[in-house]
Amino acid sequence: MKSELIENRIIVWSIDDSRKLFSQGYYGKPIGIPKPKLEEIDVPLILDLIEGLYLLENKKITITKSKQKVTIDKMIEICKKEYHDFDKKYLVYKNFRDKGYIINPGIKFGCDFAVYEKGPGIDHAPYLIQVYNRNDSITSTEIVLAGRLATTVRKQFILAIPKGKDKIDFLALDWWKA
Repeated sequence: MKSELIENRIIVWSIDDSRKLFSQGYYGKPIGIPKPKLEEIDVPLILDLIEGLYLLENKKITITKSKQKVTIDKMIEICKKEYHDFDKKYLVYKNFRDKGYIINPGIKFGCDFAVYEKGPGIDHAPYLIQVYNRNDSITSTEIVLAGRLATTVRKQFILAIPKGKDKIDFLALDWWKA
C-alpha cells in the first residue's frame, strides 16, 4: 500500500487501501470521521509517524516524500526530530502492537498512548500509558494526577519504563477506596 509523507503525517490516498489498513488493526484516522466504522471509510487515511514506521518495518506500506521512497532509517531520523524520547516510545508502541493490542496516541488523555484490546468503537481503551526513563523522577502530585485522570475515564494508568533496547518494565496504578 502506497502512502505519502506530508509534514509530520502520512497519508494513504487510496480509499481501498485506507479501508484495508484500517481493517487490519485500526491503523490511522480517516480524514473528518471522528468515530469511523469500516463501511463508512470513503476518505484518505492519516497515519501518525510512529504508526507509519511500524507499518513500514512490517512491510505493510511504502512511504514516499516528494516522489522519493522513504527508507526505514530516514523514517527513524524523522521520528527522532518529532518525538521526545522517540526510541523509548517506539519500543513501547511496538511491544503493544506486536502483542495484538490497538495503540493510539493518548494526547486527549494527557499521556503518550491509549491502548485498546479490541479497537476504538468496539471497546473503550482500558489502559493509558505514559513512557518514562529509568532515571526520571515522578512526584506524588503527578501520581495523584495520573490516578485521578485514569479513574475519571475508567482506565488503568500504566507507567512504561524501557530497560535496555528490547525490555520494558510496567508499573500499573490501581485506585480503590478503603
